[in-house]
Amino acid sequence: MLPPAAAPQDVVEKIAKIEAALDDVVNHGDDDELFIASYLQGHFAVESRQLEMQENATMEQLNDNMTESLNRAFANNELEQADAKLVSALWARLFQHQ
Repeated sequence: MLPPAAAPQDVVEKIAKIEAALDDVVNHGDDDELFIASYLQGHFAVESRQLEMQENATMEQLNDNMTESLNRAFANNELEQADAKLVSALWARLFQHQ
């Protein structure tokens, strides 16, 4: 069982909203969307859970951490450039609508 989140309630709720939107893409997207969302979901799960454990967590911090995590992965050529752009675009869309 996971320990309870220490982050402010609004941050926890926004993280849950992004997670639900990602799940929706995974459950209802086409094959390409499924691949992009699943890839993003892995980064999001790690970064959001770490952030939820911080009492002073902010959504800006989540965005910074996600951007840094994705940029490191892209620098390691984990994805083709076109896929990396799609992952970044999906993250930007999800973050903007949280």
